[in-house]
Amino acid sequence: MNEFIYEKPFQILKDETKYRLLTRDYVSVIEAGGRRILQVDPAGLELLAKEAIFDLSFYLRTSHLEKLAKILDDPAATDNDRFVAYTMLKNTVISAGGELPWCQDTGTAIVIGKKGENVWTGVDDAEALSKGIFTTYQEKNLRYSQIVPFTMFEEKNSCTNLPAQIDIYAEEGSKYKFLFITKGGGSGNKTFLYQQTKSLLNEESLTKFVKEKIKDLGTSACPPYHLALVIGGTSAEATLKAVKAASAGYYDHLPTTGNESGRAFRDTEWEKKIEKICFEYGVGAQFGGKYFVHDVRVIRMPRHAASCPVGLGVSCSADRNIKAYISEEGIFIEELEKNSARFMPAKAPELEKPVEINLDRPIKEVLAELTRYPVRTRLSLTGTLIVARDMAHARIKQLIDEGKPIPEYFKNHPVYYAGPAKTPKGMASGSFGPTTAGRMD
Repeated sequence: MNEFIYEKPFQILKDETKYRLLTRDYVSVIEAGGRRILQVDPAGLELLAKEAIFDLSFYLRTSHLEKLAKILDDPAATDNDRFVAYTMLKNTVISAGGELPWCQDTGTAIVIGKKGENVWTGVDDAEALSKGIFTTYQEKNLRYSQIVPFTMFEEKNSCTNLPAQIDIYAEEGSKYKFLFITKGGGSGNKTFLYQQTKSLLNEESLTKFVKEKIKDLGTSACPPYHLALVIGGTSAEATLKAVKAASAGYYDHLPTTGNESGRAFRDTEWEKKIEKICFEYGVGAQFGGKYFVHDVRVIRMPRHAASCPVGLGVSCSADRNIKAYISEEGIFIEELEKNSARFMPAKAPELEKPVEINLDRPIKEVLAELTRYPVRTRLSLTGTLIVARDMAHARIKQLIDEGKPIPEYFKNHPVYYAGPAKTPKGMASGSFGPTTAGRMD
């Protein structure tokens, strides 16, 4: 008979996160049943969620900004790589003002909690966390992106950005740990599950598989990416949960080898191989080049003998992830970078000038000029655009499918597919960024 051995499936060996104290209020300690019990006032959960969503919307991790700055210094980076990196750094300086969020899509609010058995709140924690999330989306210039259904086909915007996805797990101890994510639709849509078999698990097959599936990501989720590949999993949902956490950097300090208990581990050798594949892919930071990814995380997990689920996903350029915890000492939250200007170079990178395109002329002339340039050509557009997003696109598509004419102005001007965040007082628009028609169909 075999010996019973238990190990945690995810063994995070250390936490190098830099936290700041949010408050010492809302926590107290009592004795009950011979234990020290951490009592958390629900108002503390509300405050934590409110602060986390604000920080996520306007600041990024220092490590992410360091990777953007690195692109500017890399001789192997293309002009387009450097242009994207420089533009993103400028974006972070603007968003750090706390008025215009980093991205127009301010995301679905996701909270993953691990609640120690000696932590008492006395309420439905999800409600308190939702109230904090609600407050930040109401008070700040963030976009409401959640669509709630009434029938199979009738739906409308909730106008609160609720509901949030809140998953709270039980564990031992007297801490309450959190990972907050605001996941945009672009990066969320680039989460994939592939049901594979044992035949994938050899060097040649896995290399071929990765090269093929990297193409599924494309540029719709705004590279450079933090890419996560998870191989194995006790179920499909276990695989995808690991993808989300790994892309957020949550599993950076897993062991790097497996064992007989089936613990998950990082395969750093395959991370290097896949990073090289991504660098050689040619797409780069959206428009041709090297930096399709900032980094890669490969997690290997146990699997059923008849299955080999594989998960692939990304955290996009709006790398919005923040950790927090509550203990006897107070409520703590990850310290994001408030001084992003320090990563800006002394002068703008010297790049080839973009091609000037005047849009205020017959559309056939515009198209004829555009066809002269390769896809990777950087353009500077001047003139009239139509702004539209999913609902308008769906309506136009319906007209085409029904054989009806579309409005004449749609034939005469380019369409800028975007859905801005709330407009701050005194400004023409809130945070505003385009996507492509490929995201709409």
